[in-house]
Amino acid sequence: MKFRPFPSPVVLLLALLHVYVGVRLLLPFGALAQFAGGVVLAVCFWLFPKGFWIRDDRGPWAVLLPWLAAGFFSWLLVLTVVRDVSLIVSALALSPELDESWTRLSAIGVMALTPAITLVGFFMARRVAPVVDVEVPLAGLPKALEGFTIAQISDIHVGATIKRDFVEAIVDRVNGLRADMVAITGDVVDGSVPDLAHDTEPLARLTSRHGTYAVTGNHEYYSGAHEWIRELERLGAKVLMNEHVVLDHDGAALTVAGVTDWSAHHFDPAHRSDPQAAAKGAPEHALKILLAHQPRSALLAEGAGYQLQLSGHTHGGQFWPWNFLVRLQQPFTAGLNRLGRLWVYTSRGTGYWGPPMRFGVPSEITLIRLVGA
Repeated sequence: MKFRPFPSPVVLLLALLHVYVGVRLLLPFGALAQFAGGVVLAVCFWLFPKGFWIRDDRGPWAVLLPWLAAGFFSWLLVLTVVRDVSLIVSALALSPELDESWTRLSAIGVMALTPAITLVGFFMARRVAPVVDVEVPLAGLPKALEGFTIAQISDIHVGATIKRDFVEAIVDRVNGLRADMVAITGDVVDGSVPDLAHDTEPLARLTSRHGTYAVTGNHEYYSGAHEWIRELERLGAKVLMNEHVVLDHDGAALTVAGVTDWSAHHFDPAHRSDPQAAAKGAPEHALKILLAHQPRSALLAEGAGYQLQLSGHTHGGQFWPWNFLVRLQQPFTAGLNRLGRLWVYTSRGTGYWGPPMRFGVPSEITLIRLVGA
């Protein structure tokens, strides 16, 4: 996996942020504590990823440790900023003696909370995603489709830290749901087919009544989308490229459509995402479900007459407070939402990207169940 370094201004900014944290947290303490804290921050900066990719040919911990350092420092920085805000309040509201006491106590609190949150977030990210049951009420649902189930997995991000055993555990849990169909809503991988084919191979074991359907995510385009489309098809998934299939479920027709990622045209103009084209020729009165990696496909999907869109991409923000920034780019962050006549379900993701951390934003395997409204 090629290493793509950050430009030097970004590295300089990272260094300055580490200095800021050190100054704000360590000044209330003696020389020994300042030295020890400075060493920790220096090691954290040294480990901190200096690029978008980390070489994964030196063993799993050589990859995990830099990303853990990134997650650790993220929380250290956020909590330091929160502490600084609290110090402004304490300086205005408390006596000098209590304010001085809070200055030391709050610094200790940040230094204790950060490793604790990092540890909890690591275990939440690395566990097998729990199943989230979601009922979607649809008006005019044919009786034969009442209770139809879709097992959705999204944003696994097989790559430097997510390997074959992680994927095998996901497949086992999905198969245990005995769903009517499986939907993979993009960002399966972070790397090339030659590098990751062994790790994605368990996806071939996914089973359901009507099979597995997938769409591309933005990370497939970073990793060689054309090769991954062929590989996913080889593994038994039907990759829907602005197209649809019509399922016959006990005599009722169900249209399952899929679009390429919202940003796909930047990599291949022929892959421009088009929900309208994906529904072309579908039975007029059949229920229409769209698989679209990014929630922001919803506006076009609603106009094209879909009743339900399944998406991912956001990771639910992955961990606080970055989940609040998702809304600057996407209409929905996570869960079931309504846009006009369209229901949109946004998965928090089945894996993770970057720091192996999911504090407060758990991963999920989603079991979507269609019910009459």
